[in-house]
Formats: sequence, structure tokens, C-alpha cells
Amino acid sequence: MHTNPFSPARKFLAGFGLAAALMLLSGCETVTLTDLTPKTMVENPSNIYTFTLRVATRSSTVTGLDPRIVVDGQNHGMKKSPLGEGLYDFEYQVPAGRDRLAYYFLVNYSVEGNGVLTPQESYTQVNQVAIENRYVTRLQVNRGPVGALISVVGRGFTPQDTIQFDGASVRTVLVSPNELNFFVPPLDAGRTYKVLIRGTTGNTDAGVFRIDPTTVTVNPTSLALRTGERQPLTFTLANPAPAGGTLLDVTTDVPDSVIMPEVIAKPGQMSVSVTVEGGRPGKGSLFLKGFGTGEISIPIEVSPR
Repeated sequence: MHTNPFSPARKFLAGFGLAAALMLLSGCETVTLTDLTPKTMVENPSNIYTFTLRVATRSSTVTGLDPRIVVDGQNHGMKKSPLGEGLYDFEYQVPAGRDRLAYYFLVNYSVEGNGVLTPQESYTQVNQVAIENRYVTRLQVNRGPVGALISVVGRGFTPQDTIQFDGASVRTVLVSPNELNFFVPPLDAGRTYKVLIRGTTGNTDAGVFRIDPTTVTVNPTSLALRTGERQPLTFTLANPAPAGGTLLDVTTDVPDSVIMPEVIAKPGQMSVSVTVEGGRPGKGSLFLKGFGTGEISIPIEVSPR
């Protein structure tokens, strides 16, 4: 007695039909879509950006390819790209003020079999592209001594931007939305550091910078003052200060005892003098990092008047 309601022939036909249905439903087996659109595009004055799709067919029975893109919820046809076979482009004019777009590609086509054309569709996942209105063109130079003023040229700089050397923030000056300056920090000389611009929207790679060794001599080598008394302090560079000048970032462990201005050698200067005034009585040192063996220390003592 037969307990199986399907004969072997019927089972074969059923299996064949299921396999054929799966082949028809799985468009990716006959058509492969590759999104070649960059994830970030640099803002341009026209606000027109190109989306690119590669379509590869795995069967000669595929006909009537109709690549399309859905961006901002609108469906648009794509044109064949002059850059190669199987490439399709769409140029989209982005509305003013937009900095991010969601889109996906889809391709309508037909598969021919036994004289019958069966409509099919393949599509990609939804992706996003960012319109970048901030970018770095170049560092003015890629090496220099501690204290040198260096320019970064680009676009989209803001007052919130900070230059970082290997993750450490350095003194940064905004010149304009197209120029950002920084003073080479008093870090170890003879090394190359990765330079980033850290802003509210994330980090932007600005390249690498090598800190070259240099020396500074200080005269006098120590200070003894009374409260209110003044004395000149002279810093002499090994080489003339470069364009932009050289910042000598003097710090102290007795800030209440020392009154002195910022020390900046103007372009071309080899020495700069400042007046140091005694504040509250105290004993400590002035420090200048990044020169010579790494740090210069000038002992200072302030006595009561």
C-alpha cells in the first residue's frame, strides 16, 4: 500500500518548480549590483554630485536592464557612464543646506526562458553619503622647530577647531574659514607626529609634521627680584625666527610670583627680550620646553620689598 501521496516523478517536478521559483526570486544570482559612490563628497559650488553603480550580469538570458536610483524618496533613471562597460551614473543637484543624503539603487530587467520574458528586480541596501564642506588642502610646511607658526589651508574651519599632535591638543589660531594656524608644540624633537584637526563634527586628517631640534640660550640664567622690581630676560635663538615668528612658551611653577608678557620672536629675529616683574614672594623656576636637551630651567626667587 502507498503511504506517500507524491510519486517520485511528482516529487521531482515539485522540487524543480521550487528551485526555479527561487532562482526567479533571487535576482542577485543573475544580476550583481555594486555601489561605487564614495561615502563622502567634497562640497562644490554647483551642488551637483555623481552617484555611480556597476551592474554585472551572470547570464545571457538577462535583457532590458533599467538601472535606477532612489534618492530623497524620488526614483530617477540612470545613464551609461563613459568610464566603462556596466557602469551607470546619475547626477543629482542637492538642495541647499543639505549635508547628508540617503539613497539606494535598483535595476529592473527580464530573464528570458523558453520564449517567455519574466520581469525581475535587484536592489541594494540603503546607504548614506555625506557632503563634506570641511577639508584640508595642505599643511604650509611639514617640518619645523618648536614654537614655529604653521598654517593649514583648507575650507570650513571654525573657532571650535583644535590642532592635535598624536592626540595632544596644541595652541591653535583661527585666521579665517580657509586658514588655521598652530604653534609647533614643545614635544620631543626628531620625531614625526600625526596631525589632526578636531572639531564639533569629528576629526579631519591634516597629514604629518616632523619637529626638528633647535636651541635657545637665556640670559641671565637665574633671577633674583623683590616684589615690584623689574629685570630684563633675553632669549637668543640658534636661527632667525621663521615667517610667522617663534613662540617661546614660558611656564612657571610659581605663577603668583612672576609677572611677564608672552615671549614671541618676530620673523627674522634671533633674540627677544622681555621684562620680568616680581610678584608675591616665592621661589621656583621658569621653564621652556622643547629646546636643547628638552627643557630649559631658569631659577627665580622673589623676596619681599
